[in-house]
Amino acid sequence: MNSLKQIFPKGDLIAFAILAVLLAVVFPLAMDVFRLNLVGKYLTYAFVALGLVLCWGYGGILSLGQGIFFGLGGYCMAMFLKLEASSPENTAIQSTPGIPDFMDWNQLTELPWFWEPFHSLSFTIIAVMLVPTVFAFFIGLAMFKRRVGGVYFAIITQAIAAILTILIIGQQGYTGGVNGITDLRTFLGWDIRTDSAKVILYFVNLVLLFTCLVIAQIIRKNKLGRILVAMRGREERVRFSGYDVANFKIFVFCIGALFAALGGAMFTLQVGFMSPTFVGIVPSIEMVILCAVGGRLSIFGAIYGALLVNFAKTSFSESFPELWLFAMGALFISVVLFFPNGLASVYQDHIVPRFKKRFKKQGKPVAVKPRVQTAKNQPNTTEKTDDVLTGGTL
Repeated sequence: MNSLKQIFPKGDLIAFAILAVLLAVVFPLAMDVFRLNLVGKYLTYAFVALGLVLCWGYGGILSLGQGIFFGLGGYCMAMFLKLEASSPENTAIQSTPGIPDFMDWNQLTELPWFWEPFHSLSFTIIAVMLVPTVFAFFIGLAMFKRRVGGVYFAIITQAIAAILTILIIGQQGYTGGVNGITDLRTFLGWDIRTDSAKVILYFVNLVLLFTCLVIAQIIRKNKLGRILVAMRGREERVRFSGYDVANFKIFVFCIGALFAALGGAMFTLQVGFMSPTFVGIVPSIEMVILCAVGGRLSIFGAIYGALLVNFAKTSFSESFPELWLFAMGALFISVVLFFPNGLASVYQDHIVPRFKKRFKKQGKPVAVKPRVQTAKNQPNTTEKTDDVLTGGTL
């Protein structure tokens, strides 16, 4: 019980409950299936923002390439779904039945060897979690062991995102090219395009998101979280204290990659395709914006930021198709100028103090007028003192 209270103090527990009620009860009851599926799509980006809170907010590691891991997780899931949709019966009109359509268009006559294991769902789930995490491990090992950090690390991750995008587009016969992997229909024979499937996938997405949220909260409230904060502020002092800073950075960077990969896999399931447009520099910067707007020091703020920014993006693009990019830029600049710690700082700095002040006023104890001692009711202190000195009872 004490450990639970340490991980989830009263304030965090209330915030967790409010978020759970909003996402699991209010939104499903208030929205139609189309809008609910949009919210589910927005929440897949919340996985990335959650990982960025740990990497950037607590560890001081600004990664401008989180789209790498989002895309790798999404492509792993898309490969499994595409193989299921490319059965010999469904691809009978192709010159080579049994392989994805884009491979047939590029004159491939057999399935590449690295696609073969993705016939298995178990292998796919392991690949979704393992491939991006291992990739992040080698990036972190190469960078952090050589003490590459700050803006240099951010630029290198950005360059890796650009390289991976070019690689995916260039290998069109194996990856689907610029169009990506599309026309994903079923998951183990279950049609993921129906309304009921979209609702179920929304709740599966919620379960995974709250699981990642709990993991992030445990890291924050543990000794590891305090070390990350110390690294962000005084890295050299932490290193001189005997801690291997590089190992901590690699670990939290891998956790961020794992969260992003899970988001990418759920994005593929809910939207029905994956393309290199979610891997490159622009989507990676947008993911950082989600975290910055919500609050890079708040795991709950990151989720609200993902919802708010994506909702604004959808609304602006629907209403002002020619100006929505300027509106998004104005939103980001306004938040950074007026709320440097994101929208979560508004709650922490303004709303919480007012509630505390109000509750203190309501629960203020009534002042009791002290009773004036008179000679008649004044206690006999001499007798009590004598009893104590002689060992008697009072």
